[in-house]
Parts: sequence; C-alpha cells; structure tokens
Amino acid sequence: MKRHPKLILALFLPIQILGIFILSKFPNSVEQWYSLGLYQYLSYLERSVFGLLPFSFGDLIYALFIILLLRWFFLRIKTKFKHIKVWFIDAVATLSVIYFMFQLFWGFNYYREPLHISLGIEDNYTDEQLITLTNILIERSNELQLKLAKNDSTAVAFNYSKDTIYDLAISGYSDLKESYPELKYNAPSVKTSLFSVPLSYMGFNGYLNPLTNESQINSNVLPYKLPTTISHEIGHQLGYAKENEANFIACLNTLNHNDIYMRYSGYTFALRYCLNEIFRRDPAVGVDLLFKVNCGIMANYNEVRNFWLSYENQLEPLFALFYDGYLKANNQPRGMASYSYVVALLVNYYSDEKNLL
Repeated sequence: MKRHPKLILALFLPIQILGIFILSKFPNSVEQWYSLGLYQYLSYLERSVFGLLPFSFGDLIYALFIILLLRWFFLRIKTKFKHIKVWFIDAVATLSVIYFMFQLFWGFNYYREPLHISLGIEDNYTDEQLITLTNILIERSNELQLKLAKNDSTAVAFNYSKDTIYDLAISGYSDLKESYPELKYNAPSVKTSLFSVPLSYMGFNGYLNPLTNESQINSNVLPYKLPTTISHEIGHQLGYAKENEANFIACLNTLNHNDIYMRYSGYTFALRYCLNEIFRRDPAVGVDLLFKVNCGIMANYNEVRNFWLSYENQLEPLFALFYDGYLKANNQPRGMASYSYVVALLVNYYSDEKNLL
C-alpha cells in the first residue's frame, strides 16, 4: 500500500473517536438504528458462518495478530526504531482499521440505551427492596440446593457434561424469546476457547470475539459456573455489550430455565451479587442474611473461590487493571465497579408485580 492511503487511514482514527463521542450522546438512535437494526443482521451473518466451524476461528485470528505484533516489535528493535515516521503511520493506520471493525461489528452496542430504560424500570432502589429480594433469593436457592444435594450442607455437583450445559444454556433462550422477542437467539456460535489456560490465569470465565461474534468459553470453568457464564456471553452476542447488562440477561435465562441445575446456578449467581451489595452497604445486615444461606451453597461459592485462587499470579492485577481501563474507555465510567448495576436491574425488575419470583 502506498504511503498516502495509509496516512488517510491514520488520520481517520481521531475522526472515528470524535464520531463515537458524538454518537454516545444519542443512545436512542444507536438503540434503534444499530443495536436493534444493523447489528442484528451483522451478528446473525457472522454466527451463521463461524458457528459452523467446530473450532474458534476468532482465537486463530488473535493468535495470528499476536504473532504479527511480536514480529513488528522484533523488526523495530532490529532497526533500532529508525524511520519512526514511516512505521508510526503504519501502526496508526492498522489501529484505525481495527478500531473501525470493532465498532462496526459490535462496539457501537456500548452506546445503546441503558437496559433499565428499555425494560421500563428504575435504576435505583432502597435498602428495604434489596433485602426483600435477597431474602427471596435465599429461600429459592436453599430450596433448590436441598432438592439437588439431598441435605443442606453438601455442594451441588453438576453431573452434566460441558456440551450438555452448552446446549441447555442455548435452549433457554428459545423459551425466553416468547416473552422477550429481542432475546431471540438464532445461529448459535458458542465455542471453547483455545486460550483457556491463559484465560484462567488472567481471571476470565470467557469473552466475546467482537470480530467474529463467537462466544469463547474458558474450558477450565467449573460446571457450576458454566450456565451463567455461557448465558452471559450469549447476552453479549445479542448486543448487550455492558458487563452488568449481560449479567442480568444471564440471570433472566437461568432463573427462568426449565432445568433445575440451570436455575440453581442462576439463583445463587443473583444471590451472590445481592449479598455483596448488602455487605458493601451494611456488613451487619449482610452477616445476618448470610446465616440464612445453606452451607451447601457456601460450599459451591468456596469451590469457585478456590478455583480462582489456584490460578492466582502476580500478573493478574495487571490484567484486571487493563480490563478496568477497557470498560471505562467503552462507556462504563465506573469500570469493573459497574458490575453492581446488575443488582439495580434485578431489584427493580423483580419488584414488578408481573415479574415476581
């Protein structure tokens, strides 16, 4: 490519960033024209194509990108970073193309209307509302745990294969679409990530490849966590880019599922978020509520905790810091702390008479 086209591409990057900033001021337009419009066709096309492959094509793209990036650094070091103007323009031009593809194929979803507006609910709540929902979640979670484990002290063991859990998570959306047409999930594309070991050390259950619309699942994740993890990544595929909103979609899928194991995973997932928020607000109340939770549920929580402790490493805080910065750069100003918004969605949604648990 001649230098002139590359320079144009490089100059296009700040124009794109400015355009995104302006677009973020019109969430309703993004919702109607992109998230519920263009994106639906693009994502369906990508899932139809890449979903046919038995492996993760997106992971292969990432692997190739890493190799090319290392080669680029090697060449820069070899030439002692000479001809800075040339390689700087090349680098910015490449970044401009990647940024454009990211936004076109998925990233614009970060700027759609907040989910509470789409659902017609509030985004704030009282301590009393939170405690009421938490008590309901404790009651339901305890009932499910007792049915599955036959006593209140044993962790629930998921005897399903991982493929079965994949299928169950996907089938749940087929039932949901009757009540929530916008959650219609055609052409499934859920893959086991080729980078499951690195993902474990980075502290991630999975991720969505925005360029191929493949849901990538960490194969090391405990079966107990798979239902909500898969449901979360499918939520991303459906256009809910923000982590807290994808978590709420995961709750909708699992809490309403006809399989008892899927419901158990969902109820205890929602319960943990609510308990964490109560402990943040009033630790004494949190302790009182925790004593109501069956020991078997706490055993499942501890399994997850021990799993992540086994992969703890010195680089993990750096990955968390990077991801926090990524969230803040994509219309989630509170970064990883924005995950707590899922509690607001849960409390307000399930306070509605027609949605009572």
